[in-house]
Amino acid sequence: MTETAKPETNAVPAPRLWTPKGFREDDWTHAETAEALSGNGRFILPLQAFLDLDPQVRASARERLGVSLQPGDQLDKIVDLLDQLSLVALAFPAFTDGRSFSKASLLRSRHGFQGAVRATGQVLIDQLPHMLRVGFDEFEISHPVLLKRLEEGRLDGLPVYYQPAADTSAPAGGYSWRRTPSN
Repeated sequence: MTETAKPETNAVPAPRLWTPKGFREDDWTHAETAEALSGNGRFILPLQAFLDLDPQVRASARERLGVSLQPGDQLDKIVDLLDQLSLVALAFPAFTDGRSFSKASLLRSRHGFQGAVRATGQVLIDQLPHMLRVGFDEFEISHPVLLKRLEEGRLDGLPVYYQPAADTSAPAGGYSWRRTPSN
């Protein structure tokens, strides 16, 4: 008697790229080494692989070069090199680790980074509105509930905020500290 393989029921879907304009094809590839740059395409390298690149290679590959930062990676290591990047991917390996929120906010507000800031890893439904507010503009989504809601065009979130953020917001009502999103 032969057994047939049962389909995996708890499989996590492959990540899909979402932006505030909706789902789109992802033209970036995560690569482990700088050797990927010898081919055509746009590549997101780990921090150390990016730092190890020859400065001339970094400068000439700017339009097709991104870097991935883990929560423990120091943002200061790339601050002077932001003009050589088109994308910074900030990882959320666990939903309980929010250090990448701070990095996104600093990239936009303190360092004026104009390229794409992408969230990767554990991007959850209740975090997405706040991620948008602190400066993320691209998301690799694999969480099934969030995928479903975004496919339905539902971006839930709180309508009023107490703090300013990287996105612009307007005062709401009679309280100077209350803000509404500017979408």
